[in-house]
This record gives sequence, C-alpha cells and structure tokens, in this order.
Amino acid sequence: MEDSSIFATMMIKRRITEALNQRLNEVPAVVLLGARQSGKTTLALKISEGRPSIYLDLESELDRAKLSEPELYLQEHTDKLVIIDEIHRAPALFPVLRGIIDRARREGNSNGLYLLLGSAALEMLHQSAETLAGRVSYFELNPFNIIETEDRSNRTWIRGGFPESFLADSDSISLRWRTDFIRSYLERDILQFGSRVPSERLRRFWIMLAHNQGGILNKANLARNIDVDNKTVSKYIDLLTDLLLVRQLQPWFSNTGKRIVKSPKVYVRDSGLVHALLSVSNLEALLSHPILGMSWEGFVIEQIVSLLPDFAEPFFYKTSSGAEIDLILVFPKGNKWAIEIKRSLKPKLSKGFFYACNDLKPEKQFVVYAGSENFPLDKDTEVISVYSMCQKIAGLA
Repeated sequence: MEDSSIFATMMIKRRITEALNQRLNEVPAVVLLGARQSGKTTLALKISEGRPSIYLDLESELDRAKLSEPELYLQEHTDKLVIIDEIHRAPALFPVLRGIIDRARREGNSNGLYLLLGSAALEMLHQSAETLAGRVSYFELNPFNIIETEDRSNRTWIRGGFPESFLADSDSISLRWRTDFIRSYLERDILQFGSRVPSERLRRFWIMLAHNQGGILNKANLARNIDVDNKTVSKYIDLLTDLLLVRQLQPWFSNTGKRIVKSPKVYVRDSGLVHALLSVSNLEALLSHPILGMSWEGFVIEQIVSLLPDFAEPFFYKTSSGAEIDLILVFPKGNKWAIEIKRSLKPKLSKGFFYACNDLKPEKQFVVYAGSENFPLDKDTEVISVYSMCQKIAGLA
C-alpha cells in the first residue's frame, strides 16, 4: 500500500478499535480475522501506537527468521504487545504461545501479550480454539462500512469497502485494484491455505456466484455449470466462506407449520468484488445491468450484518407459498426485526412480505431503499435509508 493510501486509511477510524483495545487489557491474546487487504495490519499498527509493541509479518523472511527459535524470541518480549501478521502461516506457534501465556499468568502479567492477524476464519479458529482455549478472544474486521466512511453516496456500493478500492483516485483505478485482488487470491493466496483448487475453475465458480448474487444455494446447478460434482461445489463454497469472501445467509426456521426453504442464500460479501467479477465499471454501467437489484440487496445485507453485535443473528425467511423477508434479525429474547430491501425511490412491498410478517410477528418492520429520507409506509413499517438503518444497528452495541 502506498504511503498516501496508508495515511488515508488511518484517518478512517475503525469501529472495533476501542473494543479491541479494551479486550487486549482483559485477555492474553486476541485473534483479528479478516479478508486480505481489509485493513487488519493498519488497525494493528494504530493500536501499537498506544502501547509498547513489536510487529512481526510472517510473509517476511527476516521476521520468520526471528522466530526460528520462537520460544526464546517471544519470551524476551513478554513486556510488549507482540503483533503477529499472517499467523496462519505458522500453526506450530500456537502451542508455544500457550506455554508463554501460562507462564505469564503465573507471574501475574498475562493480558495484552499477543495480537494475531489472520485471513481465514475456520482454519484460524480450529488451530487456536483447541490450543489457546480460555486464553483468546476473537474479532472480525470487515472492509469499510458506510458508518466508518460516513459515505452517503453510492461510492461504497460501487467500489466496495476494501480500503484501497474505496480510496482509489478514480473508479477505473478502483476496478483495476479489485481485478488484481481477485487474481492474487486465485493464483497465490488460496494455495497458501493448502487448497489445490484449479484457479481458472474457481474463477468461473466465483463469477457464477456473482451472477447469482443472493440466490438460494443449488449445488446441482452450480456443479453442472462447471462440470464438477456436488461435493466439489461444497468444497468451493466452504473455501470462499472460510476466506471471508462469501456469506451463506441461513434460513430462519419457525414453528408456523409452513414449508420453509432450508438451503442458505449465497452472497459475495463485498459489492465491489461482485462488480469486478462481472466487469461492471461504474454506477452508470451498474444501473443498466441485470445484477442491479441483487447487488443492492447484497450490499445492504453486508452493511447491516457487519455492524451486528454478537447477541443478534441474521437470517432470511422464505416459504414455498411465497412468504418472504430478505433479512430477519433475531435477538436474544426472540424479538425479531424484519427488513425488506428495495432498489427504488418509491418502494412497494409484495404480499409475501406481509404474509411473512404475519407468520413471524416481528417487533419492527423496515424497508431499506435507495433514498435518503425516512418515513412511515404504514402503521407498522418504516421506509429507511441504508445509512439510517446502519445507524440503528450500530446503536445496538
């Protein structure tokens, strides 16, 4: 990342900064997960300014050499926060960290020892959960959210939230960055996680997911289109999900007695990547593209879900009889918010939304639309901008 981009990125305060700092004061180790280039390193370096720290990047030969005898090296730095980037490259470090943490605990100096950065969710969780159980907390860093950037335009929607894409000097430069990002993942990054997926086949698969943004997962159709079996489709979906590039939104099962769709909906998480995969270069091109409505739906869902506190869970609801809600937020006591998403300045709701609300009895009902003003649609439903919706979600934390 160029110096100017780093500076601009650091000027945008990430929402989890304070919570991350607080957690480092409470536990020995924090794992910060996020897709590559989502800003993990920049955030970690920002946090390091507030406490004695050292930074190690496991993609650097020099830093890997420092850890050739990891216990000896790390034991010398228990008075600092040690930031280890790309930790998934060295799974053998986890038992070493556990030993150092346990010794530090016995000596009464165990909090804020390690900040571990990784680019894959389940692999990291699997490696650390067993080894560092009871010693570690987890955070996920998403690309920029519109609350962080204070973006009330279409910029985040068109370019996505990856810092270098969002901050690029023009749409064309942003698109080139995203195209290179996709190529890098296919040709280099995925191999680092031990996957031997043919890059060209995975590219076709990823493009198919973009074309079918927000569609119900149909493994048979996907398998037929790229000439593989259902098991391979599951492998590809799980891989992109673990890399935090794809979201599988699960269906909400209720006790209404209705026949409910049981397969997840699949979204490419970053809207900018959707557009790059489909060669959509700017807003004008997007407005005339068939993906327009589903691109907007996926964008809004990702903006909302990325802000959800841990106590709330996202789902969708769909029955065979046509009742459907794009997004259901479920809270601990069973309270629900129903959110419908429309790319229109004059949104109209289908009967399916009202049928679904009758099934689920949500506490609140919203329609997120493309306008900027908020107003009641009826006595139960509020029409609201995506920015205002995200403000509501952010206020729940």
